[in-house]
Amino acid sequence: QKNLFQSGIPPVLKQTLVKSHPHKGEIILQTYLAVTPEELREAGKYGCAFAHVAYRIGQNSTMLRQNLLLQTRGGLLSVSDREAPLIEDPQALCAAVLRECGRRGYGGVLLDFEERPRRDRLAFVEQLGRTLSAGRRTLYLPENYAKATPVGIPLLCTAISGGNFAQRLQEAVTAQGGAARLALDVQRLRMDFRLPARSGEGEPLTEDGFLRLTERERPSVFFSRDLCARYFTYNRDGETHFVLFDDADTLAQKLRTGSAMGFAAAFLMWPEVKDVAKKLFSGRH
Repeated sequence: QKNLFQSGIPPVLKQTLVKSHPHKGEIILQTYLAVTPEELREAGKYGCAFAHVAYRIGQNSTMLRQNLLLQTRGGLLSVSDREAPLIEDPQALCAAVLRECGRRGYGGVLLDFEERPRRDRLAFVEQLGRTLSAGRRTLYLPENYAKATPVGIPLLCTAISGGNFAQRLQEAVTAQGGAARLALDVQRLRMDFRLPARSGEGEPLTEDGFLRLTERERPSVFFSRDLCARYFTYNRDGETHFVLFDDADTLAQKLRTGSAMGFAAAFLMWPEVKDVAKKLFSGRH
C-alpha cells in the first residue's frame, strides 16, 4: 500500500467515472487457500489446493502443530512466527518441517512470518530454502524476507491503494528475472480514507463494518482499472471519505492478471474470501 493520494485526491477520482466490470477470462494459476484445520471442511468443496495454517514455532526451535485429521495430505505446510521465541537451532527446526512435509506429502512451505527479518529467522529461512529446493519442494516467503535472502519465491501483496496494479507486477517480474519466480499474496481490500489523505493512512473495515456502511450510504460504486479494485465516496461530518475495496470480480481479475503474466501461484486467506467463494471459484467445482 504505497504512494497513496499524494495530492490529497485519489488518482482514481481523476478518471472518468464509468461503472464497469473487470475483463472476464479463464484463470490458469495454482491457487492456494490458506485454511485452519477447522476451516478445511467448509473450504474443501471449491477445488483449490490448501496451505494448512496449523503450524507455529515453539520453544527450543520446535514446531508445534494444531490438531489435523490423520488423512490430511497434500498442499503446503504454513508455519507462523507469531509470538515465537528466538530460533536457536535452525537446523533442528528445519528438520522438523521436513519430517512433517514427508509425513503429509506437502509440496512445500508457506512462511507466514510477521517479524522483521532478524538474523535467527534468516538463518532458518536460508537453510530451509536450500533443503526444500534439493528435495524438489517449494518455499514461499514474504517479500521483505525475499529481499534479504536469495531463496524461495516472494509473495507480492495485491492490496495496493496507489499506482498501477499491473505495472507493480511487471516491475517485480523484471526485478526478479521472471514471473515464474513470483507468487501473489491476494489480500482483500476494505479500506476507508478520509480526504485529503496526505499521510496515506486509511482505516481498515471489517466485513460487518463494510456491510453496514454500504447499507447506510447506498453509494454509486465504480471500478478503477489502475488499482484493479472498486471504490466509492461518501460524506460524513463535513469530511469526504474514499472507500477502496475488493469483491469477487476484482479478486478474480487480479488472479487473471497474475496468470497471464505467468506467476507461479496465488494465495488467499479463507476467512477473507468465504463470502465470495462460490462466485470466485465457480469454475473449479
